[in-house]
Amino acid sequence: MNWQHFAQQIAAMARDLLEQDSVAGTLDRIAASAMELVEGCDAAGVMIMRGDQVQTLAATGQMVDESDRLQERLREGPCFDAARRRDGERFYRIADMTALHQRWPAFAAPAAELGVGSMMGILMFTDEENLGALNLYSRLPGRFTETSETAAWVLASHAAVALSSARNHAQLTEAVATRHVIGEAMGILMARHHIPENEAFNALRRYSQDHNVKLREVARQVTELGTFPRAK
Repeated sequence: MNWQHFAQQIAAMARDLLEQDSVAGTLDRIAASAMELVEGCDAAGVMIMRGDQVQTLAATGQMVDESDRLQERLREGPCFDAARRRDGERFYRIADMTALHQRWPAFAAPAAELGVGSMMGILMFTDEENLGALNLYSRLPGRFTETSETAAWVLASHAAVALSSARNHAQLTEAVATRHVIGEAMGILMARHHIPENEAFNALRRYSQDHNVKLREVARQVTELGTFPRAK
């Protein structure tokens, strides 16, 4: 591998990731970048664990989705373990899916039937959080080399920073929007019922709790209707 050229590609990819305008866009670009930058990678995806359930956040093809579902059903596999951080490890590789594999014996044979020849699973993480596993697939055995591993590690490190930034931005944007709509709803209630600010907020909160509706949704309905919606 020409490492100077690879460094230039990684720098361009990092800028591209930070320019994405959504978390979903960032995830899709991470998966696409794996196919572009990691030698031997034919497909890629991002998996996360929510409790005991596998969630595929990005996938470049059907094989990725099918592999995730297979690992969820069998409760084993390199990407499944990377996402859960079993044994504290952050990287897994199967060089040849057609060979007997002692670590994931139930997964190897059906994965080979899906067209997986070899694969890697890398945990994406920052100092504050784990962000899921970046999963790389080749249709041929033995395609992932030590050079591929190094490239995947570098990609996963940049991807984790970009994904964390995208998530934080999305959360901040949502918080600002929520604060705005709640303030607007409070103003409507204050004007309509001639009540002070604290009473308007408490009224919104009580309605939210009594009807099991999120506060932001209650506020949105108040801004549209001019008052609280009728209980169903």
